Amino acid sequence: MKKIFVLHTGGTISMQANHDGQVAPSQVNPMIQISNPLSDIEVTSIDFFNLPSPHITLNHMMQLYQKIKKEAPHYDGFVITHGTDTLEETAYFLDTMDIPALPIVLTGAMRSSNELGSDGVYNYLTALRVAADEKSADKGVLVVMNDEIHAAKYVTKTHTTNVSTFQTPTHGPLGLVTKKEILYFKTAEPRVRFHLDSISGRVPIIKTYADMECFILDSLNASNISGLVIEALGAGNLPLSILPAIQRLVKEIPVVLVSRCFNGIAEPVYAYPGGGIQLQKEGVLFVKELNAPKARLKLLIALNAGLKGEVLADYIEG
Repeated sequence: MKKIFVLHTGGTISMQANHDGQVAPSQVNPMIQISNPLSDIEVTSIDFFNLPSPHITLNHMMQLYQKIKKEAPHYDGFVITHGTDTLEETAYFLDTMDIPALPIVLTGAMRSSNELGSDGVYNYLTALRVAADEKSADKGVLVVMNDEIHAAKYVTKTHTTNVSTFQTPTHGPLGLVTKKEILYFKTAEPRVRFHLDSISGRVPIIKTYADMECFILDSLNASNISGLVIEALGAGNLPLSILPAIQRLVKEIPVVLVSRCFNGIAEPVYAYPGGGIQLQKEGVLFVKELNAPKARLKLLIALNAGLKGEVLADYIEG
């Protein structure tokens, strides 16, 4: 019998709606009430946090990592229930840490526990099934929602309320959960992983747009930020108005670029002023296929791990 350790952290999956439809945390997590949900899995579950996911911080993510490392010798896999707003960030953070080669699955819900059509219990049971399956081991952190299995690196929330919100642009899911089987169609690519005891630093995210003013970037001082993530236009291009600020900042801190597009890869293609080719020559680092929140975590983790210069650039652009 597989032994699965469950860490409940809060979120919609642990909330209830009142008669006006207002959703809020419950004093007693309804997920902790589910005893022996699957007869062939031994479940140990704890309320690790009870937080709406917008309240999750890097420190909370680090605590989850440390708990998983501590408990890994005693269990066959892990499930983390989590609010969906920042679920993909916690999943990516854990996936970049030195996690054990055990199934680690995050899940959540789009409807609170007492709403009509609540998806929480079903997603929870599905996540337990995935975590207990030997094929799920050493695939990195997985996100299981709505009968789909996604890689933490690429999955993102795509809809504010729909139960099929978690999708993997460009690649599609790693696998599916059927009534009787866990099916994998792909293998998650190998990851560079780091062990950290703590994490600190400031990396803001700036989204670009047409006719962009430069005052936000002008207000940034390299002395009080660790790096910068720019959510650029198209394949990786910027308005002319912000080029002087980018050129100033890139001389002092790592400036990382992602695309604001939903699909595709940021890459230096255009050779006009503000185009990706010029930006790369200036020292801007292009991140492949990550969204801005994950690129921020990637940069913060790398900086806390001591990566600098070419080693940092190779990791960020790799």
